[in-house]
This record gives sequence, structure tokens and C-alpha cells, in this order.
Amino acid sequence: MNNNFKRYIIFWLSQALSQLGSSMTGFALILWAYTQNSSAMTVSLMSFFNYMPYIIVSLFAGTFVDNHSKKKIMLISDSIAAVCSVAILVLSAGSMLQIWNIYLVNFIIGFMNAFQGPASSVAIGKIVPEDKMAQVSGMNSFSGNLTAVLSPILAASLFAMGGLTFILTIDLLSFVFAFGVLLFVLKIPEDIPQKAEKKSILAGCTEGFRYLRSNRGIFMIILTMALLNFFSRLTYENILSPMILSRSGNDSVALGIVNAVMGIAGIIGGIIVSTGKVKGNSAKMIYGSALLSFLLGDIMMGAGRNIAVWSCAGFAASFPIAFINAGQMVILYRSVPEEIQGRIFAVRNALQFSTIPLGILLGGFLADYVFEPFMMAENPVAAMLRLIVGTGAGSGMAVMFLCTGMLGALFSLVFYHQKDIRSLE
Repeated sequence: MNNNFKRYIIFWLSQALSQLGSSMTGFALILWAYTQNSSAMTVSLMSFFNYMPYIIVSLFAGTFVDNHSKKKIMLISDSIAAVCSVAILVLSAGSMLQIWNIYLVNFIIGFMNAFQGPASSVAIGKIVPEDKMAQVSGMNSFSGNLTAVLSPILAASLFAMGGLTFILTIDLLSFVFAFGVLLFVLKIPEDIPQKAEKKSILAGCTEGFRYLRSNRGIFMIILTMALLNFFSRLTYENILSPMILSRSGNDSVALGIVNAVMGIAGIIGGIIVSTGKVKGNSAKMIYGSALLSFLLGDIMMGAGRNIAVWSCAGFAASFPIAFINAGQMVILYRSVPEEIQGRIFAVRNALQFSTIPLGILLGGFLADYVFEPFMMAENPVAAMLRLIVGTGAGSGMAVMFLCTGMLGALFSLVFYHQKDIRSLE
């Protein structure tokens, strides 16, 4: 194991700890906001104000990342995020915190993440050997899913013990540790163009799109991920919780078990990928894993009517995600020249995540005003679907899972057989 990869492991551990602190803060802010006005829309807007600046700014951040020190960008981005946490801490301690303060902070953090994300991606490409890329993707999947499992439990417990101020303090301590590792331990080789070679932000964005159009295989993969993100946010982001609660008699324990199983499945998938033993065709890994996730996970989730089936469905949906991410990561680092990775990763982020806000907003609308009323009506199609998903509240949302399962599997199969994607093999 070379020294750079050893340093990356230390960096990854520190970032995982900081990610846990940030995730606990995010969950605690949701708890705090919901206790203020009991509005689900408030929680949705918190996500909206985080996603929108990230998507828009990502279109233009890549050129800046390519032309400047990746380490400095990461340090500055993390520092501004920490300042936002300090501001929330001060306002909370003084009983002056308001909902709009959180919207503003999420907007700023989303803005900075548009720079931090591509800078981190390029930095990984500079310090991690190519044969370790899938392993690194598995490590990230492991830490991300472990955070998803632990942060709600820890945040809820700590929120009850010491309130929002206590959690923010822990978050800031984890930031200090991660910041120190980034500053003093991680060494990132920098190859910054001279001023004469630098291009405008708009020109860099155009160049990123031009590169993707000329490399149709990579472009098709990015569009595929955008579509799959849309389907997943259409159901899992908004619909999973109300569907299970509606169909289980508001059993919050059942919902907690299903969410925990999904997180554990992601952890197991991440561990397997991080061993470095997963080899083979990256394109097949992406689309085969996506097909299984939708075909087994979504369809089983819609047809299920008890905790056991929902848990199996959650496992089947989450387990393949680590393999999807690993396959994409290997292809991108293998195919994209290092000197333009910043703008390519930035444009990729903007495209892939652009469908998430739409999925979040559309999912709730379709559930409340289309699918639930449709399944309550007397018509032959609804009667046939009730044989599969059952009756009563939540049956319309269950049908939504059937739809995303079939469409996601179909699109995964169709995209894999595109010759531009097959050429990447």
C-alpha cells in the first residue's frame, strides 16, 4: 500500500466522522424545524434550498476547480460550512434561531458544495491509484450508509439530552479534526494552469458539455444516472415513509426497521466493493445492479404488505447501489483526462442531481392527487392493481413503486444495450 493511499484512508476516516457530525446536525435541524410548525413543506424546503444552488453553480464550478488548488478549495468550502454551523449555534443558544436562517445556511452550504464536490473528486484521482478506484467507491458507500443508519439514532438521542446546541458543538469538533487532517496530513499533487491558459467559467462549462457530447458513452451514463435519481427520489425520498405508515397502522417501529435494513444493505455492499475484489465489466456492473435494484427492490416494496417483505425489498434496493457507484467511478477516472476532470465532474453533478428536486416535488403531488384517489375509485384497472398491492390507504403509493420498478428496470436494460455505452467495455 503506497503512502498516498495510506494518507487517503486517514482522510476518509476523518471525513466520515465529519459527515456523521453534519448528518446529525441536519437531522436535528429537521427535528427542530418540525417542532416549530409541524409542516412537512418546511422540511422539503430545507432540502430544496440545499439542492438548487448546488445544481446551478455546479455547471460553472468545474473550471474554477481545474484552475485552482484543490486542497485550498476544500479547506475554504469546509471553513464556510463551519462558519454557518457556528452561526446556527449562536442563534440557537440565544433563542433567536428562525426557519429562514436554516434556509439561508442550507443555500450557502449547497453553493459551497458545488465547489467542494468536484475538488474532492479530482483530488481522489490524483492521490488514489486507478486500480483502487472501485475500492475507494466502496469505502465511501460504506461510510455514507453507516452514517445514514447511525445519524438519526444518535441525533435523536443527543437532541433529547442536550438539544440542538449540543449536537452543533459535536459537529464543530468533528469538523476541527477533519480540517486538521486535510490541512496537515493529506498531500494533493497540484497541476494548476498558468494564467494565460485559464479560461472563463462560461467557456469551461461549454467545454465540459462539448467533451460529453463527443464522448457519448459517458454522456449516456450520466443521463441514465439522472433518470434513475429521478425515479428513486420520486418514491424513496417522499413516498416510502407515508406508504409504510399508512399500510402498517402508523407503526413507526416498522418504518424504522425497514430504513435500518436499507442502511445495513448499503453498508454490506460498500464493504464488498471496498475489498477491491469486485472486478469485471464496469458498464455491466452499473446497469445490471440498477436493473436488480428496481426489479427486486421497488416491485417487491410495492407488492409487500408486511415488515418482512418490505425489509427484503429495502435490502434488494439498497445493496446494488455501491456497485452502481463503483462502476461509474471506474469509467470516469479511466476515461476523463486529468486536466479537465474538475469541469467534467461539475457538469456531471449538475446533470445527475438536476432531477432530484423535480422528483421530490412531483412524488408527493402524484401520491396525493393522482395515485391514491385513483386506487380508491371503482374502475377495472384499479381493481386489477388491488389484487397485487391490496386495498386501503397507501395502495396508490404502492402502485407508484410498481411503476418506478418496471420503468427503472426497463430503462436500465435499454441503456445497457446502447452501443455507445457498450463501447466503454
